[in-house]
Amino acid sequence: MKYDALPATDPEVFDILSGEATRESEGLELIPSENYASQAVLEALGTLMTNKYSEGTPGRRYYGGQTYTDQIESLAIERAKALFGCDHANVQPLSGAAANLVVFSSWLEIGDTVLAMDLSHGGHLTHGAPVTFAAKAYNFIRYKMKDVATGAIDYDDLEALALEHRPKIILAGFSAYPRELDYGRFARIAEKVGAMAMADMAHIAGLIAGKVLANPFDHGFHVMTTTTHKSLRGPRGAMVLSQGKVGNPLRAPGKTLENLPTLIDRAVFPGLQGGPHMNKIMAIAVALREAATPQFADYSRQILRNAKVLAETLMERGCQLITNGTDNHLMLIDTMGSFGKTGKEMQERLEAVGITLNKNAIPDDPLPPFKASGVRLGTPALTSRGLLEPHMERIAAWIAQVGKGEGDPDAIRREVRDLCLAHPIPSGPVERGN
Repeated sequence: MKYDALPATDPEVFDILSGEATRESEGLELIPSENYASQAVLEALGTLMTNKYSEGTPGRRYYGGQTYTDQIESLAIERAKALFGCDHANVQPLSGAAANLVVFSSWLEIGDTVLAMDLSHGGHLTHGAPVTFAAKAYNFIRYKMKDVATGAIDYDDLEALALEHRPKIILAGFSAYPRELDYGRFARIAEKVGAMAMADMAHIAGLIAGKVLANPFDHGFHVMTTTTHKSLRGPRGAMVLSQGKVGNPLRAPGKTLENLPTLIDRAVFPGLQGGPHMNKIMAIAVALREAATPQFADYSRQILRNAKVLAETLMERGCQLITNGTDNHLMLIDTMGSFGKTGKEMQERLEAVGITLNKNAIPDDPLPPFKASGVRLGTPALTSRGLLEPHMERIAAWIAQVGKGEGDPDAIRREVRDLCLAHPIPSGPVERGN
């Protein structure tokens, strides 16, 4: 992208931006929650829509001058509903964590119970980690994998927990779980106890949009939250999607499925946020249009193919993977078991050769989060650069070499850089304009 005003107005900031551009261009991004937005998304994000306050929802704003903000937000809403097969969408949440809080606050009273995945077994911080506000406001009961070797969840135990604790929400979703969930079983358990079936699909929304992974709405879920970046390749933001046309006639005191859209909208504003970021909503609309194309479906299929090959090759080269493989875009390496190194050590060693991933807890990890016993990696950003299965084999070899202390790190760094320069990031370089 070319920049005219920024280099002259604030050269210090432009130099920092240029450094990040070089880092992204010359290194491999394997953090599964990161991706490269398209040039069109970045252009939409940088528009004068950033100037406008638009508290409220289309047609019900608190400020004047909303002709075009209403148009762009309505367009994003309709595209989200069509892409994910739901009947309501709110595209204003600022992040996935905020989107989850929107759902909790719209449906729960303080102290109500939520059944969600344990953090060390793949759940997200907002699924009840004690350090979060959500855990202070609500009572979280956690389920785990029954077999870490396969990733299988004990749905009979999950049902027993639901019957014992009678949660108001049963939450399916994850931040570091490599397998597919049985959404139908989740929904049936939720119906049995009168709970909302909620899915946090932040990591795999793009793969759902590309129709390569299951859509929870097809299995009786009421609500789905998602970020708009990650596998969806949009700007950093989030959405709350809901579906009232399901078999379970959900209700809570004073609340029904019929008024759930209103409850969600009011939880966003004025409940948890002020003015939405209209430039970001414009960029979300662009990303949703891109995600509805046949090319995006092809991209989603390639993410999964790349993930399978990367996982298989890592295991062939001596890496111990949690669940011994993957059904989606991400995987976890037990670095202590594989190499006798903490996740922090592996993250730093790989970053030194131009491979970026993140340290991550493994199930029932004895180490603290800032050390961790594993690393998390995935294929969305690699696939956005046009990398294919043979490239995954090379990347797996580099990871194993670094883990085992084999090979020359400087030579690996040069090889990584050569591969990256042959496959530029979608937005191109950062350049000074005229």
